[in-house]
Amino acid sequence: MWQRLSLRSRINLLMALVLTLGLAVNVTRLVLEAGPRVQAEDQSVTRLAREFVETIVASLNAAPNPEERLDQIVQDLKRLRHVSITWQTDNSTPADIHEEEDDARSVPGWFVALVHPRTTSVSVPVSLHGKNTAIVITSIPNDEIAEIWDGVLTQLAVGSAVALALFLITMVVVGRALAPLETLSQAMSGIESGSYGVHVEPGGAPELAAICTKMNRLAETLGEAIEEKRRLAESAVSLQDGEREEIARELHDEFGPYLFTLRVHAGALMRLTKAGLPDADGVRKHGGAILDQINDLQQFTRRILERLRPVGLAELGLREALGALLRSWNESNPEVEIETMISRSLGETGETADLTIYRVVQEALTNVFRHARATAVNVSIEPAERPAGIKGNRDYALVRVRDNGCGLKPGEKFGFGLTGMRERILALGGTLTVASGEGGVTIEAMVPTQAV
Repeated sequence: MWQRLSLRSRINLLMALVLTLGLAVNVTRLVLEAGPRVQAEDQSVTRLAREFVETIVASLNAAPNPEERLDQIVQDLKRLRHVSITWQTDNSTPADIHEEEDDARSVPGWFVALVHPRTTSVSVPVSLHGKNTAIVITSIPNDEIAEIWDGVLTQLAVGSAVALALFLITMVVVGRALAPLETLSQAMSGIESGSYGVHVEPGGAPELAAICTKMNRLAETLGEAIEEKRRLAESAVSLQDGEREEIARELHDEFGPYLFTLRVHAGALMRLTKAGLPDADGVRKHGGAILDQINDLQQFTRRILERLRPVGLAELGLREALGALLRSWNESNPEVEIETMISRSLGETGETADLTIYRVVQEALTNVFRHARATAVNVSIEPAERPAGIKGNRDYALVRVRDNGCGLKPGEKFGFGLTGMRERILALGGTLTVASGEGGVTIEAMVPTQAV
């Protein structure tokens, strides 16, 4: 049941229990102190009454009528509170005297029995002309018990009123302090449903106000992340469409003419065979042309396949594939010095990481040789620690390509190649940064490798 209660209900319930317990402890203290208090009052009053009676009785024999004087004294002493003073005659007993006590005020019997279970009596002997009698002093704690009971009732009434007031004040204060929690819950529901523009007005306690502020920032960050995800997805679709369009254009512009040329030469060979003895020179001519076209088709096919997936990466491994790529660029651009460093502690990185690293280096070198007008390029690949803010148990490889070219122009955007690489690395859980300055461009990619 406790787990089902809200925080506000729990605080209010605890406050009510504490106030009730405090009131109960205070009333219990009064009840426990009532017995000793009544007993002390009985002893004090009885002692004073006995001393007073003994002082008066000492002069009775000198009076003209001692019995009448004693009866008058007893009648006068009956006016005293907390005690009953009677003259014990021959026909009276202490039990009879007890029956003459004043009735107690409206006090529960259990309370009387609890604080004063028995009545005490003291007998003062009196001798009147040789006749022995006694004055009986009986404690009557009814007034004291009634006062204590009134105190208990007053304490209950006042304590209950104070406790109720404190409880109501606590309910109001707690309700206002925890009011932002309901707003936060509604905001979270809105975020869960995809509404990232929610705003919670900071209020309540400082801790809740800080949570509201952080909640607003979280909603903004989530909204930006979702928008960035949408843009990335849109960009990825655009890149895929662009790549498909470029491949289709190349197939149309190059593959089509090759097929047309092959068809022309094949048709010429067919005509030569129909003319009786074939012309050897013509056959050689058309056959050589067909071989040249086939070689060109093979080169074209290799380029297309290289764009779709590097040849030999899975068979030879990352080092050999990168080595072949760098040698190819070096042979076609001997004027550019290419320095390479692949750490031997890199270890196995996995097929996906190998392809990503290869594409990053390939795209970076393509940009260098097309746009940078650089004379030196440095390529390094080494293990790296997990980037800050990224969770997981995967290792990372740092891929860095630095050139000494002209750098990027102010406000220049990434091309399709770098944008596609950035989206691919982000999707894998890595990062890609491009820094441009007077000394050239530095591309750094944190690529996640196999899980530990």
